[in-house]
Amino acid sequence: MSNDFRKNPRLASALRGWWSGLDDDRAARAELRRAHDITAVSLTPAYQRAYRRLREAGWDVEGASPLNDRLAAVIGLLAHVKTDGDQSPAQAMSRDDSGEGRPPVSPLRFQRLLEAPDLDALFSGLRRALPLIEHQISITALADDVVYWGDKVKKAWAYAYAWPAKKTD
Repeated sequence: MSNDFRKNPRLASALRGWWSGLDDDRAARAELRRAHDITAVSLTPAYQRAYRRLREAGWDVEGASPLNDRLAAVIGLLAHVKTDGDQSPAQAMSRDDSGEGRPPVSPLRFQRLLEAPDLDALFSGLRRALPLIEHQISITALADDVVYWGDKVKKAWAYAYAWPAKKTD
């Protein structure tokens, strides 16, 4: 069974169900939102309940695997998401709703995300970026991209981001 949320409907459904349940479990959302890093997320009862729910739905990773650290990052980030949108993370970060030619996540900030040296840096950067995109993003796309973060995902983000035209004098 695949750990890819977009390819495994049962896993995606479990993730969406858990995430939707955060609206009724404000204490769990607050607990996850307060977690300052991935280890702190992993140690919360809210994460452990989500992990067990996803395991029942087909998340095929046990114990202290690095993939579970990535899942903890996903769970911690999803506590900050308010709307499950249809845009990938890069599309959401470059969406120009104002029409001013300025994306909500600046090219410099976006580039720093792409250059995040480790998962903790990516987690912190994405936590800071979510308010800029009004907490709206495709939760399954975010989940897959964080779980499989690497050169392939970075390149996909770089191609999907609508880089604003450079102003000439």
